Amino acid sequence: MADIIPLTSMRKGSTRSPHYRASVLSRFSLDDEPSNLDEMPLMMSEEGFENDESDYQTLPRARAGHRRSRGIGWFLLGGWRVLCCSCCELLARMCRRKKELKARTVWLGRPEKCEEKFPKNSIHNQKYNVLTFVPGVLYQQFKFFLNLYFLVVSCSQFVPSLKIGYLYTYWAPLGFVLAVTMVREAVDEVRRHRRDKEMNSQLYSKLTLRGKIQVKSSDIQVGDLIIVEKNQRIPADMIFMRTSEKNGACFIRTDQLDGETDWKLKVAVGCTQRLPAVGDLFSISAYVYAQEPQLDIHSFEGNFTREDAEPQVQESLSIENTLWASTVVASGTVIGVVIYTGKETRSVLNTSYAKNKVGMLDLELNRLTKALFLAQVVLSIVMEVLHGFVGPWFRNLFRFVVLFSYIIPISLRVNLDMGKAAYGWMIMKDENIPGTVVRTSTIPEELGRLVYLLTDKTGTLTQNEMIFKRLHLGTVSYGTDTMDEIQSHIVRSYAQGTSSGATPSRKSQTPGPKVRKSVSSRINEAVKAIALCHNVTPVYETSGDTEFAEADQDFSDDNRTYQASSPDEVALVRWTESVGLTLVNRDLTSLQLKTPSGQILSFYILQIFPFTSESKRMGIIVREESTGDVTFYMKGADVAMASIVQYNDWLEEECGNMAREGLRTLVVAKKSLSEEQYQDFENRYNQAKLSIHDRALKVAAVVESLERELELLCLTGVEDQLQADVRPTLELLRNAGIKIWMLTGDKLETATCIAKSSHLVSRHQDIHVFPPVTSRGEAHLELNAFRRKHDCALVISGDSLEVCLRYYEHEFVELACQCPAVVCCRCSPTQKAQIVTLLQQHTANRTCAIGDGGNDVSMIQAADCGIGIEGKEGKQASLAADFSITQFKHIGRLLMVHGRNSYKRSAALGQFVMHRGMIISAMQAVFSSIFYFASVPLYQGFLMVGYATIYTMFPVFSLVLDQDVKPEMALLYPELYKDLTKGRSLSFKTFLVWVLVSVYQGGILMYGALVLFESEFVHVVAISFTALILTELLMVALTVRTWHWLMVLAQFLSLGCYLASLAFLNEYFGVVHHAGQLPAALHPQVPKAQVLPVQLLQTGLLRQTHLFLFDFPKTKNKLSSPPARCCPPVRKACQCMEDSPARSSTDPHCKYFPGPSAPFRRGQLRHGCAQEGGAAEGR
Repeated sequence: MADIIPLTSMRKGSTRSPHYRASVLSRFSLDDEPSNLDEMPLMMSEEGFENDESDYQTLPRARAGHRRSRGIGWFLLGGWRVLCCSCCELLARMCRRKKELKARTVWLGRPEKCEEKFPKNSIHNQKYNVLTFVPGVLYQQFKFFLNLYFLVVSCSQFVPSLKIGYLYTYWAPLGFVLAVTMVREAVDEVRRHRRDKEMNSQLYSKLTLRGKIQVKSSDIQVGDLIIVEKNQRIPADMIFMRTSEKNGACFIRTDQLDGETDWKLKVAVGCTQRLPAVGDLFSISAYVYAQEPQLDIHSFEGNFTREDAEPQVQESLSIENTLWASTVVASGTVIGVVIYTGKETRSVLNTSYAKNKVGMLDLELNRLTKALFLAQVVLSIVMEVLHGFVGPWFRNLFRFVVLFSYIIPISLRVNLDMGKAAYGWMIMKDENIPGTVVRTSTIPEELGRLVYLLTDKTGTLTQNEMIFKRLHLGTVSYGTDTMDEIQSHIVRSYAQGTSSGATPSRKSQTPGPKVRKSVSSRINEAVKAIALCHNVTPVYETSGDTEFAEADQDFSDDNRTYQASSPDEVALVRWTESVGLTLVNRDLTSLQLKTPSGQILSFYILQIFPFTSESKRMGIIVREESTGDVTFYMKGADVAMASIVQYNDWLEEECGNMAREGLRTLVVAKKSLSEEQYQDFENRYNQAKLSIHDRALKVAAVVESLERELELLCLTGVEDQLQADVRPTLELLRNAGIKIWMLTGDKLETATCIAKSSHLVSRHQDIHVFPPVTSRGEAHLELNAFRRKHDCALVISGDSLEVCLRYYEHEFVELACQCPAVVCCRCSPTQKAQIVTLLQQHTANRTCAIGDGGNDVSMIQAADCGIGIEGKEGKQASLAADFSITQFKHIGRLLMVHGRNSYKRSAALGQFVMHRGMIISAMQAVFSSIFYFASVPLYQGFLMVGYATIYTMFPVFSLVLDQDVKPEMALLYPELYKDLTKGRSLSFKTFLVWVLVSVYQGGILMYGALVLFESEFVHVVAISFTALILTELLMVALTVRTWHWLMVLAQFLSLGCYLASLAFLNEYFGVVHHAGQLPAALHPQVPKAQVLPVQLLQTGLLRQTHLFLFDFPKTKNKLSSPPARCCPPVRKACQCMEDSPARSSTDPHCKYFPGPSAPFRRGQLRHGCAQEGGAAEGR
């Protein structure tokens, strides 16, 4: 096959450094079969690679060995940031030296004998304390450019020479934002403190030599004996010592730990459970050896030792003897010895703090904010250049920067945060998607930018409700329509009596010539094996005194329910009940089955081998009470069972057939053991379980010696039904341009079948099943073969995926992203999160992960937008997600309607808020240009605060109610969603359009007010500000696509507020003045004696305008400074423009200058010069 693949070799003239070749050989020589693959590029096009640069696309791992030279260019272009981060991380690690976790010996009820000091058993979820609250909150706010920028601008107003207006104009908005943030954080902190205090103050009974005493949860220590009642939370990690249940076991609920809703069976230590009384726990000398604290909640290794017994009693401890913190006792009362507390408990060690997700819209707005800041600085420099750098130009430049600070509105973040809260409220109130919860209110617009959707299969696309569909015996197959035949065979078998039908005698199983069994006998053995080989426990809802409940239990009770950690096992046991063989009771050492005739069959449980993800099978050894026969039953996945059952010619074929039907298959087998065989196995097994080192490997080796030549009994098929409306929902998402990847832990055949049945893969599309690869050479060939296929779905296993990503990460992701659908089977939770991260890094597109189980949490937290489904596997995924839904079909409306509206509304709102700041800055620029480029404000005080709040806030914020199309149309035409992924609603193009609109409107408003109302110049503030408000209200009205009654109300409310302020706040507008005086708003800091008459303002306005428009190039110096032949008072007054009001009132040369807050024009200076007797030369 390698001969037909066009591979282009490297050119002979190419040279590689010794470091490069050494890195390549050391990295790939171990796994590569053909050593020349290092010089063999992976073809990404038919033409091949023609130069050495092809390595950039070929060997990403090898390229890592070629390090770039780090010079001054690297340092300036970002290297300084890398160095600073590295230094900070090093200092942080030095300051936070974690205590090394070690194994420990814990004596029962004697915490004082513990040699080491263990952490306090207190829950602490608070982010701050009294000292760090204010600094911590301020740091979280001012690490954003927008808030830091306004902090610097606001602080500059404390400098007298830089002061532009009133302090509250700058500090009020910033203080409002900080106050809201601090209040919100304070409320959250108080709630967390109350929850922590409530949990730490819970009282538990502690056993001591003096009896029971009550202790708080935070006072529990390692070595304490704690009593936990039913429905009470377990306060710390403990070893199960004793229970009130007669069978020595209890159930616990672990939904808060692993997200699984099924109850878990826990077993007490046999030595302590057999003690006559509870107080005898202090009369023995015993200790527990526990391994060091670990993250894994599904494994534990330890030993229990009693020293005062002859001989010394020693029992091995495993996961079934543990009671982890944050779980709840579901039955009985338990007593445990504490082994881990506080930060060393499994629940705290597994607590993962999700990253703070930032939406793409926020990043885009942040970039636009930086662009606005750059424009603000450039505009200030231009103004100062035109001013001619007269006087203290650096101070004037900074005054211009502060003067144009409204280009970047501080209300932008406030409006966006309020808008996001409104979007979340709308999502949760949507009656079409009931039960939806928004847990992260900062990224609702991310729902409208998704390109990749990564979904789990079981419980997400399927219901996780298992229904038994098929039983195959090798020669005959039974489906749902022929289950009555199985039932009739079972009834006849047990009607003949136990000895002849149900339980053959030992003699019939002795070695000898094989006799072909009848169909009835084979069915009976298969159903019996299914009814015995499981971890299911029947639970009865009883009323009355629980002490006599077990003795008086009626096994035909209709309230019987089954509890197990796997829904597959529950489905199998329910099926055996439907055909006549019912599981009626089970404890640690025995279980009972009820036959169709009502006879009870008792079996002793000798050993149980639970299911693990590594072994993919579970087994049980039972001894039948009536005959004493010992039988080993085992069931598991076909890949795990095929090698341990006897030779057959039908298992592989039938497993494939069932998988193509979408059924989950299990292979059931058995092996009869003699008493000698079992005793030998038990001795070796117990010895392996007591090992401290490599216990798991030794136990697995002993069990593997038993798993040989098992008799194949049957093959079962269980169906996991699809969720409601999965097919139309997936089709809707596919038409919207969203690429869907299914990541599951199931086998390849089942995953492929579900992909077809759910229409994730269209029936006319080809499916490319990526063959298993184990080396780089195989991956190289298979990727080349896959490259030639077009428009086909990819199905790949987790093992092959790991090999491809190890050597050809970039190439694999590039090829996979071209597929319409991708199915990854046999994926671990870590691999799911890794795939999400790869898509984010290689495509720069937004990803969404959706799942329902605890194994999906890492994938959900890694994605840009995580969606959890409350399903059969618990609420862990739902609680860890950004959005929680109840059914998969709700994701269609969540994305097409709410995601689309949230993004378009946020984009319009953000750009309109920036437009609101840019238009008033444009007016300020025109104002300053006309009046000798003076850095004096046009509007001051309440006008600037009111402009961004009561005058325009309600109409602008009402844009969160706007919608361009109705929800029905958005669902009918999902193609509308495609445009959102291109980001056209908020881009530099749309931003520049808004900039041009703002400059045009601001210039027309300001210059038009000065020209058209020159005779009413005294009212220029009221005229221009009124025109500005009306323009903003009109712009909102023109922007709205669908009117809402709240939008109309917001328009009239804002207009009413403005008209009312004209009447009651006339001093800010200059509406009522004495004849011949300027508006007070133009000179709030100047005494009335220094206000010039109106005639002085009107003189020369038209000449100044003509000069500014037509003779600007010739008169640049004249505009920036007074004429050289002007009288000294005039030249002096020009220098007074940027000075403080104090100098204007004391310097005689400044007596005609109204101050830094009033307009200053050439006409005023000419009149002032004439009154002084000087002769000013004009045009």
